[in-house]
Amino acid sequence: MRRTARVRSRAPRLFPCAAALVAALGVSQFAAPAPQRAAAAPTTTACDGSDADALFGAAARRPAGSQAGKDPNAVTAAQARAMQADLDDRLAALGSTHVPLSGGATTVPVYVHVIHDGSAGRLADSTVAAQIDHLNATYGGEGEGNTPTGFRFALAGTDYTDKAAWYTGMTPGSAAEKAMKKQLRKGDQGTLNLYTAHLGQSLLGWSTFPNAYRSDPADDGVVVLDASLPGGSATHYNEGNTVTHETGHWFGLFHTFQGGCLLPGDYVDDTPPERSAAFGCPEGRDTCPTTGADPIHDFMDYSYDECMSEFTPGQIQRMVNSWSAYRS
Repeated sequence: MRRTARVRSRAPRLFPCAAALVAALGVSQFAAPAPQRAAAAPTTTACDGSDADALFGAAARRPAGSQAGKDPNAVTAAQARAMQADLDDRLAALGSTHVPLSGGATTVPVYVHVIHDGSAGRLADSTVAAQIDHLNATYGGEGEGNTPTGFRFALAGTDYTDKAAWYTGMTPGSAAEKAMKKQLRKGDQGTLNLYTAHLGQSLLGWSTFPNAYRSDPADDGVVVLDASLPGGSATHYNEGNTVTHETGHWFGLFHTFQGGCLLPGDYVDDTPPERSAAFGCPEGRDTCPTTGADPIHDFMDYSYDECMSEFTPGQIQRMVNSWSAYRS
């Protein structure tokens, strides 16, 4: 799948309930049909209820055509409502339902943790620098139809860990992921920790959501396939947009196909509803009866990297709201 956001508040990713949630959802990372999501909307999963906070925190991405594993970033309608209610409560405490967009840039420090097995996965400093440049380009408004978000990224440090047990087959919620983050994570809630490795389950990456930080600070961050960074070997997914996508989850964005054709969808008014994830670059795709073709060029869909080029003003407002509520 392209990118996924866990649901624990790691809350995605949300362990210890994540495994049970994924098993209950039974959907592939790429395209859980809208009818499945709609059917689940009025109910809660086995991990909801008293343990709901542990359910919201992560999202993930998988390459087109992959059927391996489940979608660790899938968020049901009930879970999305709970996350939105929590955000609304946090914003109300700040005295506003919409945080004013700042005229200046908010700088996010980034620590990059390169996990490798000898020479395998040992990314060059130039590759890390290219990924930070790509983040600044995509969040800075470059690209057709794109809008500057007001966020910029500064590399705070890069470290290298030669550990085969972590590098090979890293998966969401695994003992390897937990040990890696416990040992390596740096900074506070406003610090982006980016981990690269050879991922299992055919995943391109996953991320925690911002509301998950308070319940599990050590889990906070983004994990991506090393080959997805600029110039990597992941065909169609090697321009750096996996990190852009997963960082969108880290800022609080859902997938554009969240909820399928049903409102409120991804809780952003200016992203047209989309019944399921888009793969490749299907120009003119229109899967919902409401006005507007599917947002296949949006960074929060599952399209090829070369097809992705934009964040909408509504998504930027949501990122700013989430930053103020959870990461500021």
